[in-house]
This record gives sequence, structure tokens and C-alpha cells, in this order.
Amino acid sequence: MIDLKRNSKKEPIEATGLRSRKSSLYKPNQQEDFKISRGRFSNFLTCQRCFYLDRVIGLDPPGTPGWTLNETTDLLLKKEFDDCRQKQVPHRIFASNGLSHVVPFDHPEMDNWRNSLHRGLMHRYKDTGIILTGGVDDIWQDTITRQLIIVDYKSQAKNGRVDKKDYLDDPFHEAYKIQMDFYAYLLSGMGFSVHPISYFLVCNAKRDEDEFNKTMHFDEYLVPYKWNNDWIESRLDEMVTLMNRSEIPESNPSCKNCAYADQYSKILFSGNSSKKEITQGTLPLF
Repeated sequence: MIDLKRNSKKEPIEATGLRSRKSSLYKPNQQEDFKISRGRFSNFLTCQRCFYLDRVIGLDPPGTPGWTLNETTDLLLKKEFDDCRQKQVPHRIFASNGLSHVVPFDHPEMDNWRNSLHRGLMHRYKDTGIILTGGVDDIWQDTITRQLIIVDYKSQAKNGRVDKKDYLDDPFHEAYKIQMDFYAYLLSGMGFSVHPISYFLVCNAKRDEDEFNKTMHFDEYLVPYKWNNDWIESRLDEMVTLMNRSEIPESNPSCKNCAYADQYSKILFSGNSSKKEITQGTLPLF
């Protein structure tokens, strides 16, 4: 999609392609604390060049529209679970999934932990200035072991039933598992005992209804996932090393963003070497 930059009044304004907020820009080997969210870490795993250009160089990539229907599902689920959290009773979906001994975790920081934009879970990485963050959808608690259970809400609309194995094996859901691994790493780093099984609460909109009639019906599935964060620290070490370099890394050959930027530059500056030299001299992207 083509993304237009707008001000707070939603009026189109000039897009510079650069970030204006200095706190979002990392200077190699800086001493000040710098936050890296779960989403940015996922970007690093996906394409190191795009990650570096974003966090270190300060490019402002085009955005995507918000997923308002998914956000609404999340909001309504949180209201349900918060009611159970206040009463410290199991949610209606627990009994049918063998989780009658589980309740939503009651903690004064829960709202902050779910605020991915401004707070989230926070953990300093080793002795660096990198503060890792991530906003969880929910956390439950095993009332027997007292361990915390990480939960992520997912909304979708697909025909048929959700097969739990197929759901986890789907290559497009690999990022979901990385998300869980990262949250488990943060919670463990914060000193909490984390249950080895996390859950995706998948809300699948039914598409076989005869009519819309201002109503959508969903089937609910709890998909268990045994998280593994053994691999995370080695990749975090790579990420921090990359951020402290002065050279722009190679792109992922499968990265469509990089491929588009490459082709765009070749077409735009073909036959105009002076502009090409100026551009590449300023930001050696290609």
C-alpha cells in the first residue's frame, strides 16, 4: 500500500523518510539506555539491513493500517479475563481444556505489562544499555505450581476447524512462536517462574453463516505451545553487535522491502549518475 504521512489532525504533511524522535535512534556504542521491543527483535531476525536502517540510521519506513477488528477482539477478551481476574475464578474456556486449576494472574503491573506502546514487560539485557520490552496480551497462573502462563490472543477467519498441530506448523505462524519465546525470556529475566506451556487463544470467525445480520460468530481454540528461549541470547548478542557496527549489513535475499527499494533506486536514477552518487554517498543502501 502507499502510505501518506499525516499530522495529529490527519492532514497530509511532508514525509522526510527519516525519524524525527531522537530517542528512537541508537548511536553505536552509546551509553544511554535504549529500548528494543519484541517487534524490533523480530525485525532483526527477519532482515538485518531493514532493522539497522530503522534503529541505527533512523529511516522511517511506510506503515500499515491498524487491525481494528483484531484489536476489538483483543479488547473484549481482556474485559472477560479481567472480570475473572478480579474474582480470581477460572474463565469459561478453561474447564473444557483441562485448566480448571488456572486463573488469570492478578498483579498490580498487569495493565503496564499489556501496554506495548509505552511500557510492557521490561528486562535489561546483561550489562548493556539495551532494555528489552514486550507487551503481552495476558498472563494466567497455575494455582497449584504458582507458575505464570503466557497467553497471546489471535483472531482469524478460516474455513473449517483449527487443527492445533497445523496451526503451529504453519510457516506464517513462526513469528508467533518467536513472540512466545521472547515473552518467556522477559518474564524469566524479571524473576518469575514461567510455566513451560504457553497458549494461543485463537478466535476463528465462522464463514459458513447464512447472513451477516450485524453479528459475527467465532469458534475459540486454545493452542498449547511449549516455548523455548534457549536460542534467544545468542541472537541478542548478534543484534547488539550489529547495532554497534558502523557498516550497513547485507539484506535478507527474500526481503521484499529491500528488493523494492533496490529496484526503485535503479529505475529512478537510471542514466542519472550524479543523483545516484549523491544518494549512495549519503546512505550506501545498495
